[in-house]
Amino acid sequence: MKSLAALLASLLAASALRVGVTPSSLVGKATCATRRLCHPVVMEEDLDKSEAALEALMDAEEKMKKSIMSVREQLATLRVGRASPALLDRVMVDYYDVPTPLNQLASVSAPTPTQLVVDVYDKSSLGDVEKALMLSDLGMMPSNDGKLIRLNVPALTAERRKEFAKTAKSLGEEGKVAIRNVRKATLDKIKKLVKDGLGEDEGKDRQEELQAVVKKSEAEVDAIVKKKEEEILTV
Repeated sequence: MKSLAALLASLLAASALRVGVTPSSLVGKATCATRRLCHPVVMEEDLDKSEAALEALMDAEEKMKKSIMSVREQLATLRVGRASPALLDRVMVDYYDVPTPLNQLASVSAPTPTQLVVDVYDKSSLGDVEKALMLSDLGMMPSNDGKLIRLNVPALTAERRKEFAKTAKSLGEEGKVAIRNVRKATLDKIKKLVKDGLGEDEGKDRQEELQAVVKKSEAEVDAIVKKKEEEILTV
């Protein structure tokens, strides 16, 4: 199946040939700012609806990609028994009474597979960062030497592994809900375009293409969640 961008390009090319011009002549001419001005006899409204349907699909695909990326980023914060700076990405610090992500206040490194080192930029906020780490659900006790904060990453118990695996699955479901919400909004747009004059067959084609993108996106979420669950449960 062609990509949505390719479909849109094909549509523009086909419309140009229908009125006896080349696609390149639709742009770049000083005497013609728009197709509507150059070719007033073209059924612009039909073309506009077709373009709008394809653009809605492209927009939906982009939003679904962002949902998948969000799932990836959140899964990266789950412990798998090894030290990783990403484990602290969700930690929020009360910095001058403003909740602030830890990764904006400090650099985090993993000098060994079992230790994290937090180098806070503003040393006066070391106490605030230490408190935030203590209150987090990471299960690690911070050690503050006045310059750096160190955290030892303990081995995960079987129970904790199951809890993290369950969290991974929940994050995946949230991602798929976001994808389905995009599908619903896009489907509503396509149905409205059909109601406003877009051909029923074309509307059906766009809906089928939308479902294909949804299926592919959900499968990608399932794959990355499965991989994360395997990492978490592997001792």
